[in-house]
Amino acid sequence: MTTTVTVGEQLPPLEIPLTRTTIVATAIASRDYQDVHHDPTLALERGSPDIFMNILTTNGYVGRFITDWAGPTAHLKKVAIRLGAPNYPGDTMRMTGEVTAVDGEEITVKVVGSNSLGDHVTGTVVLTKGA
Repeated sequence: MTTTVTVGEQLPPLEIPLTRTTIVATAIASRDYQDVHHDPTLALERGSPDIFMNILTTNGYVGRFITDWAGPTAHLKKVAIRLGAPNYPGDTMRMTGEVTAVDGEEITVKVVGSNSLGDHVTGTVVLTKGA
C-alpha cells in the first residue's frame, strides 16, 4: 500500500486459479463438510454442474486480497460480502478493489471477485493501516 491512500485508488488485481484441490481443501480446512464442496456426483444431484467454493474460503480470499495491498499490520474492522456466481473448478477468480472512502485512519475498499460466469463476490472492507 502506498503511504498516502486516496479515494479512487485501485488495488493491484489478484488472480486466483480455482483448482478442484483448492476448493476441496479449503472447505475441509474450514470444517465445511457440505457435500457440494467436495463430491461432484452429489453436487450434480443437488442441481450444480460441479463442486463449488464455500463462503468461508471466499471471505478468506477477500481478507488476503486486502492485506496483500495494505500490509501485515492492517486491521480489518468490517468485511461485508455478498456471493453471486459460483466459483467452479477450472476457472479463475480475478479480485479487484477501489478505495471508496478515507476517514482519518479508516479506509473503505469496494471489492469485486469475478469469474467467467460473472461476479462471484462483491462487498466492502473497512480497515486501518496499523502501525
